Amino acid sequence: MSNLPRSKEVEADPYSFALTSAYHALAPRAKSRAELHAHLKKRGVEEEIASAVLDELELQGLLNDLEFAQIWSESRQRQKKLSKRVIAQELRVKGVSADIIEETIDAIDDEAEYQMAFQLADRKYRSCSHLDPDVVYRRVHGLLSRKGFSHSITSRIMRELLAS
Repeated sequence: MSNLPRSKEVEADPYSFALTSAYHALAPRAKSRAELHAHLKKRGVEEEIASAVLDELELQGLLNDLEFAQIWSESRQRQKKLSKRVIAQELRVKGVSADIIEETIDAIDDEAEYQMAFQLADRKYRSCSHLDPDVVYRRVHGLLSRKGFSHSITSRIMRELLAS
């Protein structure tokens, strides 16, 4: 980028400015098309140029909402131990289309989600099992609820933990 003020730079070559801005936005992590579009609009890029840049990035393979959704889902499950429901909500907020969200969420195995929730609950249970049973129940149940697990999964896990 040159030393020209941003408005002069945009006027001089708006497409190059938008493309460079998009590359910089994609450097830290992948983004959805809607996120990147919002970024370009915030930078003052006109609608037609933003669309052209987004199309170019898709052709280059640098922008793909399905891949983004799958990577996001895997990351959120692995690092944050989040449920399908929470992941779907996050993807909606990021502007991913409903059909891509559905495809991504359908790829998450129900049993794998249950096992992840159980391991999370078991770890919490062991750390507070010396406390009053009501406190233990509240803490473990609260953790699973905050992570977005359904009532049926949470109830099943609580029954199994308290039975042991």
